[in-house]
Amino acid sequence: MKKNISILGATGSVGLNTLKIIDAKKKDFKIILLSANKNYKLICKQIKKYKPKYYIINNYFIFKLVEKKFKNKKIEILNNFNFNFRRKKIDFVISAIPGIAGLHPTLLMIKSCKTILIANKEAIICGWSLIKNTAKKNKTKIIPVDSEHYSIFKMIQNHKISSIKKIFLTASGGPFLNLKYNKFKNIRPKDALRHPKWKMGKKISVDSSTLMNKMFELVEAQKLFNLPNNKIDILIHPNSLVHAIVEFKNGLTQFLYHETSMVIPIANAIYDGNLNITEFIKKNKISFEKNKIENLVFKKVDKKIFPSISLKSKINQFPSSSIIINAANEVLVDNFLRKKIPFLSIFEIIKTIMNDRNYKKYAVKKPIKIYQIKLIDSWARSITVKKIKLKK
Repeated sequence: MKKNISILGATGSVGLNTLKIIDAKKKDFKIILLSANKNYKLICKQIKKYKPKYYIINNYFIFKLVEKKFKNKKIEILNNFNFNFRRKKIDFVISAIPGIAGLHPTLLMIKSCKTILIANKEAIICGWSLIKNTAKKNKTKIIPVDSEHYSIFKMIQNHKISSIKKIFLTASGGPFLNLKYNKFKNIRPKDALRHPKWKMGKKISVDSSTLMNKMFELVEAQKLFNLPNNKIDILIHPNSLVHAIVEFKNGLTQFLYHETSMVIPIANAIYDGNLNITEFIKKNKISFEKNKIENLVFKKVDKKIFPSISLKSKINQFPSSSIIINAANEVLVDNFLRKKIPFLSIFEIIKTIMNDRNYKKYAVKKPIKIYQIKLIDSWARSITVKKIKLKK
C-alpha cells in the first residue's frame, strides 16, 4: 500500500534528496503536497513530474505565475498554508523549510500527519515547546533527519538519558578550517559557499563556515533529547563521516558513520532502516569510497578560528536567547551574502546584540504562542539592522 507523503521545502537540498528516494521507489509513495519559495523553473518541473494534490508557493509573484500556467490543471496552487486541509492523516511530512519561516507550516502539518521528519533546526530552536505539545496532542511521531540528530536518535533509542556521559556533535570545520586567521578579513561570500564535503544551500553553508550551524544544532539536540548543557559538546571532524558520538557511563562509546549524503538519514527514517541503501547509492552515483574509516580525524574546536563556540554557554542562557541569536544570524548572513557586511562582522554584531541594554528584556521571555515568538524574532531582526548601520 502506498504511503502518502508531503514535502515542505521541495526545492531545497533536503526536499530534493527526498524526491530522489521517491523516484527510486515510485510504487511506495503518493505525493500529496509540495511547497517551495521562488524557484519558478523547478516548481513547474515538479508539478509536471509529481502531480501533487497541492503545491504551496510562498513568494506571491511566483505563485501568480505558476497559478496562471497551471490554471486548467487539477492541482491546487496556493500561496500559504492557511487552508482547510481535508484529508486522512498523511503518513510522512518532511519539514525542510529553512529558517523561522518553517515553524508555522510545521505546526500546521503536525496536525495532519502520522510522522514528521524534521530538518528545520530553527523551528525546533524557536518553537520546540509548541512542536512537542502539538505532536503529543495529535499523536504525531517526530524523527529528526539532520545527519547529527538522526545519529543521536538511533544510538540512544534504547537508553535512558541518565546512562549517557557525553554526546559529541561533529563539525567538518567548513572551508576555513586551515585558513590563517589574518586572512579572515578578506573572506568573500563565494569563499564561504565552497563547503569541502556537503552540498547545501547558501545560508547553511555560511553557517557551517562560522560554526553557527553547529551552535544551533547543539541547541536542537538539547531540546530534542532533553539534554543538559554539560552533556553535549562539539568536535571538529574534517572527514564528515562520523555524525555524532555517544559516550555512555558504562565505559562504552558509540558513533554512527555514513557518507555525506542526506539521502541516507532520510531514507532510513522513512523505511526504519529496512531499505537496501547500498544499491540505492550506486544507482544515484553517490560516492562511496572504501577504507575512509582508517583515517578518521577528530580535533578540539579552535576558538580563535571559530569564536562562535563561545556562545555554547550563552545560547541557552535565557528562555529566548536562541530565538534572538537565530534571528540576528539570519539577517547578518543575508547581509554578508549581499556583500553589505564583512565575514567577521557576523559574530561581532551578534556579540553587540547580546550586550544591548534591551537584550535581557526579550531574552527572558517564555513564549507559549507563535505570535510571541514572532515578536521576539522581530525585535532581534530590527536591532540587528540598526547594529549593521552603526557598524558602517
